Amino acid sequence: MTDEPRPAGVTPPVAVVFATVTFVASAIAALGVTSLVLDADVIPVRGLGAVPGAIGLLAATASFAGVLLWSLRAQPPTYLSVVPCAIAVYVGEVVGIVIGALVSGADPARGIAAAGSVAVGFAGPVLAGAGLLSALLGVFLVRARSRGPRWGWEDDDDQS
Repeated sequence: MTDEPRPAGVTPPVAVVFATVTFVASAIAALGVTSLVLDADVIPVRGLGAVPGAIGLLAATASFAGVLLWSLRAQPPTYLSVVPCAIAVYVGEVVGIVIGALVSGADPARGIAAAGSVAVGFAGPVLAGAGLLSALLGVFLVRARSRGPRWGWEDDDDQS
């Protein structure tokens, strides 16, 4: 055995990028599949268009990335830090829908109704679950202690 220190996992900013991409992909997929299975709209309020949903997901993504980056500052980061990430996604989505409705020029009452339907419907918990699992990936990437793959001939000390 050598006295080399164990290699650290990926750096927190890189883990946040990987986890955020995973969050966006899994959130879109999970919302689509759940909407298909339940035969229900993600935002059931009519007359809003696509802008509130897009801004809601953008706000949820920004909240997720910010809270995850903050959580990964601990050495080592705990797996319990994924709970604030899920809460940030939930709140970010709800607030983002209201902001998106206001930006798109829709009636404020419709925007608040849409945000309420997301908060109490299936979309909020689905997004929070996607945030929870993606944050687990981010924490795991930072905590994992591994090296990149190496071929046998790449080792300098193995000169035979």
